[in-house]
Amino acid sequence: MSLIQSIKLVLARPHPAARPFLLASGATALAARLLPWRPARWLGRAAGLFFGFCLYFFRDPQRVPPADPHLAVAPADGRVVSVEKIAPPASLDMGEAPVWRIATFLSVLDVHVNRMPAAGTVTRVAYHPGQFLNASLDKASELNERNALRLTLADGRNLAVVQIAGLIARRILCDAEEGMTYEAGERFGLIRFGSRTDLYLPPGVEPLVTAGQTMIGGETVMARL
Repeated sequence: MSLIQSIKLVLARPHPAARPFLLASGATALAARLLPWRPARWLGRAAGLFFGFCLYFFRDPQRVPPADPHLAVAPADGRVVSVEKIAPPASLDMGEAPVWRIATFLSVLDVHVNRMPAAGTVTRVAYHPGQFLNASLDKASELNERNALRLTLADGRNLAVVQIAGLIARRILCDAEEGMTYEAGERFGLIRFGSRTDLYLPPGVEPLVTAGQTMIGGETVMARL
């Protein structure tokens, strides 16, 4: 990544989900500066730092997905922590036969906007309350708070995306609803402050990435559909 691209990434506009955090921290920082007592200065500095952190965490850069409609792209930024065959979430009614699952861990420094891996229609949304274990652990897929989506492609095949809350994350945001259609790379949600996103490929589709690789949501090719 070039220096200019890095600067554009850091200075990208914040996601709308940042507004309450920015308003609260900004107002606190401003109010603290107007108070005459010393503790207020420390409060103002802390609020200012949190304001800057929120600008960085909630950044929402533009992404350009590949023109080839037969490719599945990364649903999130981050590092691939596992690539293995496993049954899709039972709540999505995609059968019990194992398919390839690509798990991507998002650190607090990664862009946390989730994007659709392919063009299709959302045919199932299933939210599960749960724990807040470290999202890099494999058991987080079954024990943590999570939100699963089934995406049906134009040819009738299904793939799944699961948003998983992490050790710090406490809130999963999902704008997708059953019946909505998306293009590859379109935004559909966000997870606050550290998380994981799992992609379950359709049967017979092989992954093109391996554990340890860094993903760019909406751009990095994960599989050929």
